[in-house]
Amino acid sequence: MSTQATTDTDPVLLLSGVTKVFPGVRALSDVSLTLHAGKATALVGENGAGKSTVVKILTGIYQPDAGHILMDGEPIQLPSPQSAEQAGVTAIHQETVLFDELSVAENIFLGHAPKGRFGLIDTRQMISRSTQILESIGAKIDPTAVLRDLGTANKHLVAIARALSIDARVVIMDEPTAALSHKEIEELYDLVEGLKRQGKAILFISHKFEEIFRIADFYSVYRDGQMIGEGAMQDVDEPDLVRMMVGRDVDQIFPQRTSNIGSEVLVVDTYDHPTEFAQISFSLRRGEILGFYGLVGAGRSEFMQALFGITRPSGGSVRIGGDPVSIRSPADAVGHGIVYVPEDRGRQGAIGALPIFQNVTLPSLHRTSRQGFLRLAEEFSLAREYTQRLDLRAASLDTEVGNLSGGNQQKVVIAKWLATQPRVIILDEPTKGIDIGSKAAVHDFMAELAAQGLAVIMVSSEIPEIVGMSDRVIVMREGRIAAELGRDQITPETLVGHAAGLSEAV
Repeated sequence: MSTQATTDTDPVLLLSGVTKVFPGVRALSDVSLTLHAGKATALVGENGAGKSTVVKILTGIYQPDAGHILMDGEPIQLPSPQSAEQAGVTAIHQETVLFDELSVAENIFLGHAPKGRFGLIDTRQMISRSTQILESIGAKIDPTAVLRDLGTANKHLVAIARALSIDARVVIMDEPTAALSHKEIEELYDLVEGLKRQGKAILFISHKFEEIFRIADFYSVYRDGQMIGEGAMQDVDEPDLVRMMVGRDVDQIFPQRTSNIGSEVLVVDTYDHPTEFAQISFSLRRGEILGFYGLVGAGRSEFMQALFGITRPSGGSVRIGGDPVSIRSPADAVGHGIVYVPEDRGRQGAIGALPIFQNVTLPSLHRTSRQGFLRLAEEFSLAREYTQRLDLRAASLDTEVGNLSGGNQQKVVIAKWLATQPRVIILDEPTKGIDIGSKAAVHDFMAELAAQGLAVIMVSSEIPEIVGMSDRVIVMREGRIAAELGRDQITPETLVGHAAGLSEAV
C-alpha cells in the first residue's frame, strides 16, 4: 500500500532522502515527505517512528545528515528556528510553546513585532494586526489579554494566530487536539479547513484515526525511521494504516482476557470535595479493571488526585483490605499500596533530566540501597525488569527521560510505580497521546497486572478503551457518579448517555 501522493499542483515543500543519526540511534533513514498548498498530509507512525525528528528538521532545530529540503522546487537550508519561520514554516505543538506573562498580541508577534520610529515596537499596530488575524480564524480573544488568563483552547488559537502572523506557508500541527473538549475539537476542524482554503500546506500529526480521516487529504507512514508508504486518504482504511505502522495485522486491538476477580481490596465511601466532586462511593477487587468514564469536567482526575493524597477531601473514608486508612499525602497512599500514574506525565509523572533507571527506582530506593548507600547494579536490575516488561524502547537505561517519545515516557512512569509492588494502581488516561503499538503494549500489560491479582483503576476518555478493557465502569457527571455498569452493560451508547445526562440512558 505504497502509492505516490500526487495532486494537480507542485509541492510547496518536499523532503527527499533525509537521514538523521544520533549516537546509537538511526532516527531517520532516507525518508521523504510531500506537502501541497491547500492540502493536509497526515504523518502517521508509532512512537519512535521518526515523526518528531522530521518536525524538528522542518523547524530548524535539527539538521539532516543527508538528503534535501526543497521549497517550491528549490533547495533550502533551515539552520535555525528563525530561518524556518523566515521560510514560512511554523509548528503548533501538543503543548503550546507560549509565554503566560505576555499579552496575546505579544505572543503572536514575539520575535517579529512591527517597528515604528527609532526601531521601537509599534504596540498599536501590533494590537491592530493581532485583532485582524484573530478575527480571520474566528477567535474572539482580546489581543491585550494576558495569556495566562486564557483556557487551553484559546491558547491553541493564539498559537495558530502566531503561525499566521509570519505568513506561514507550511503549518505543522502536532497532536493539536490532545487537551481539547469535543466542542473545541470540532472548532479546530473548521479552523483547519479554513487554513486549507487560504492555501496553507498542513502537516497533521495525530494518533487518533478519526481525526486523520476527517482532516487529511494525504498520508505518509513512517516505521522505525523509514518511509513505509504514502498516498491519498481515499485509497486507504484504518487496517491499511495499522499494517503499515506496525508491520503486521492488528485483528484484536484489546487483549483477550478471562477475569479472575477476587477479594475486596479498596472501599471508598462518600468521598467529598468542596468544589470538584461529591458522594463518591465504590469498591474495587483483586484482579479487576474498573473503568472511570466521563466528559471533560466530570471530576474523574480530581477524585483520583484526592484518593492519592495530592489534594484533601472534605469528607468520606477509605478502607484497604478491610482496614480504615488515612491518606493525607502521596507518601501515605504509596505506603498503603495505592499508586497513581497521572495524565500529565510531563509535569507530574517523571523527571525529564534524570535517566530512565533513576526515574524507575526513585520511589523504591529502599529496595536498591544498603545501609544508606545506593547500589547501582541493583538500580539497573530493578529498572531493567520493569521496563522490559513494558517493552520500553530506548538506547539505554542511561537515556534521559526527557529525550524519550511520549509513549515511552508513559511506560517509564508506569514502571516506576509498579516497582513499588502496589495493591492498587490508578492509571489516568494511560494511553493518551501514544501510538497504537504502544497502546497495545500498555493494554497487554494492564491485562497481565490484573491476571496477577493487582486491582486496576483506569480513567479514560476513549470509549473503545473503556469498552475493551473494563470489567466494570463508573460513569461520572458533574462531580458525581451517574451510573455503575457491569460488563454486559458497557456499550458506547450507555457510556455517552449517562455521561451526558441523556434521559434514555437512565
